[in-house]
Amino acid sequence: MKPLTKVTALAALSASLLATGASAQLAGHNVVLVHGFQQEDLSSPPADLQAVKDAGEDYWRTFWLSRSEARIDWPSNGRVEGSIAQQAYSQIRSISQSGLCSNYCILVSHSTGDLVTRYILENQARWLRNEGLQPLKILTALDFSGAGGGTELADLAVSVAYNDSWYLAPVKAAVKAFTGIDPKPGKLGVVNDLQTNAARNLAVSPNGIPRIRLVAGGSSYGGITKPFIAGTDDGVVPTHSACGATTAEGVDSCVSYLSLKGKYTSQNGPDDLYYNHYPVLMNEGVSHSGVLGSETGNTSVPVVNNTTLNGFQVDFASRTYNKRAWWQWWGAGDRYIEVPGSAQTDMSSLVYSTLNN
Repeated sequence: MKPLTKVTALAALSASLLATGASAQLAGHNVVLVHGFQQEDLSSPPADLQAVKDAGEDYWRTFWLSRSEARIDWPSNGRVEGSIAQQAYSQIRSISQSGLCSNYCILVSHSTGDLVTRYILENQARWLRNEGLQPLKILTALDFSGAGGGTELADLAVSVAYNDSWYLAPVKAAVKAFTGIDPKPGKLGVVNDLQTNAARNLAVSPNGIPRIRLVAGGSSYGGITKPFIAGTDDGVVPTHSACGATTAEGVDSCVSYLSLKGKYTSQNGPDDLYYNHYPVLMNEGVSHSGVLGSETGNTSVPVVNNTTLNGFQVDFASRTYNKRAWWQWWGAGDRYIEVPGSAQTDMSSLVYSTLNN
């Protein structure tokens, strides 16, 4: 396909900024989306920026597309510090020139978009000032199933790419479910950056922008990936990453006193969280992709709540109750907390309706 000219590319970017309508805001601020890993980019690399943009639009169509003003789309066959940064910056430049974030924007990321967002937040001001442009004003970021701490599936993918032994068949099946391909050296793109050690050494300088963590614990790919991920997980991203833990050790929950399903009980929680990372909701049942609006029937649990982060109000409703198991004939039972009614809606709708005040 013929490469885009600079004029055509700028026109495509400008159109994407306006494509979702002029009233798509969250709490009075424009929303910018940063999507996650796209398997198809590894098997069929995007031909140009427009192909990347088209895939980015499809990624968010279930819920967030109509509630956003812009996107930062990127190619999963690239590396964060390479073509991903280059294509992201071309879009960041257009957002700056449009003035879209003059009253502060809210970033919404999913999965690997968490890592890309972190890299953007560390570098965008310097990039833009070097061209005499105004840095984007970012109020906060909502990170659904954030993979900023990497995933053990990426570690396995890189390992399997260099080892074709027959006895690795179960590992290969899990890796293929995750990547969509039979891994080969030089063909894994951003999966290289998702290795736990690599991810945790990329753009880790503290900054003043709160990262609101929305954590899932359901199953993906029929459950075949779960045995290979440390601690609890959503079938793709381990809880240690989604919570924002400072180490890649497997954990059961974002906190030591509350399970993913809301039961007050001792848990193997993180020793510490990255600066300005706040696990706000946990949901034991929702899957990695289901957090974006496709799944109901899963109860969300408030963790960091009734607080204000950088002027952004977090105030989910909560209900604490006691529940006895069927075999318990005495005592008050176990204590739980939940967001009432959360099982009747999807996680993205819950987050949007609650924070849009």
